[in-house]
Amino acid sequence: MDEVVKIINDIKAGNIKPIYFLMGEEPYYIDRITEYLENNILTEDEKGFNQMVLYGRDTTVDEIVANAKRYPMMADRQVVIVKEAQELAKTIDKLESYAENPQPTTVLVMAYKYKTLDKRKKVTKTLDKHGLVYESKKMYENQVGEWIKRVLKGKGYDIEPKAMMMLVEFLGNDLSRIANELNKLEIILPKGSTITPHHIEENIGFSKDFNVFEFRKAIGEKNQLKAYQIAAYFAQNQKDNPLVMTTGLVFSFFSSLLQYHGLKDKSPGNVAKVLKVNPYFLKDYDVALRNYPMRKVSAIVGTLRDIDVKSKGVGVNALPQGDLLKEMLVSIFN
Repeated sequence: MDEVVKIINDIKAGNIKPIYFLMGEEPYYIDRITEYLENNILTEDEKGFNQMVLYGRDTTVDEIVANAKRYPMMADRQVVIVKEAQELAKTIDKLESYAENPQPTTVLVMAYKYKTLDKRKKVTKTLDKHGLVYESKKMYENQVGEWIKRVLKGKGYDIEPKAMMMLVEFLGNDLSRIANELNKLEIILPKGSTITPHHIEENIGFSKDFNVFEFRKAIGEKNQLKAYQIAAYFAQNQKDNPLVMTTGLVFSFFSSLLQYHGLKDKSPGNVAKVLKVNPYFLKDYDVALRNYPMRKVSAIVGTLRDIDVKSKGVGVNALPQGDLLKEMLVSIFN
C-alpha cells in the first residue's frame, strides 16, 4: 500500500514514467493505479484525441507499440492503456524493444493481472529501467484486517474488531470485493461513524450471530448447543452458507490448531506470525488448544477431509447439507 501511495504521489508531482507495467496476483491495486492514470494524466479536452484504451484479447504487442509511438495532438502527452494485458503473455517479450527506447510523450500503461513477469528476464529489467514495474501481491488473510482499518481511517471511519473479522471471514483476501462493500457502508453512514457487526448484518447481509466466525468459535469453546444451532441455520440458508466454504474454514482452523500444538514458542507474536492469523483471533485458538489435545485435533483434521469429499458428492450419494454438518459436529465433539 505504501508503494502505491508513492506511485500516486509521484504522478501528482509530475514525475510521470513513460511505461507503467502493473502486474501481480492482486488486481485491486493494479485497477486503482490504472484508474488514477486514466483519470488524471490528461484533461477531459485532451482525452478525445490522446487517450486510448485497448484490451489484451483484442490487440497485439505490435499494435500497442505502433499506438505508443504516435505523437500527441494538441497536448503534451498521450496515454495508451492496455487492460487485461495478461492475455498477451505469450508475446509480451516483444515489448522489450519498445521499452529500450520508449516514446517520451507517451504514457503506456499495461495492466497485467493475475500473472507476473520473471524478474530475471531482460524484458522485465528493461521495463523497470526505463519505466516502472509494480508487482501487486496477494495479502495474507491475517493482514487484511489491518488493511481494512487503514482504508477506513483514511476516509474518516472506524470499525469494531468483530465487524472487521466478519468481513475477512466472508470475503477473504479479495480486496476488490471488500472495497465494494465498504463503499456501500460509506454511502449509508456519516463520516466519523464506527462500523459495527450490526451495520454489517443490516447492510451487507452477514448474520452477526449465525456465521462461520461464530460457528468456528462455538466449536473451539465446545459450546455444542450454539454450534448445532448455527449448523441448523446454515442448513436452512445454504445459498449464503455453502458447505464447501464452511468445511474449508473449519478445516483451516484445526490445521492451524495442529500447528499451534507443535510450536515451541507459543508467545502471541510468534503464534500470529507462524499461523498467519490476526491477533484478534488468538484467544479463540488458546481456548481450542485447551479443549482439544493434539491427538484429537489430528483425528478431526482427517475427518474433515472425508466430509469435504462427501460434500462434493465423491464416492457417495448426495447427502443433505444438514446431515453432513451434524456428522462434522459429532466427529468433533465425541
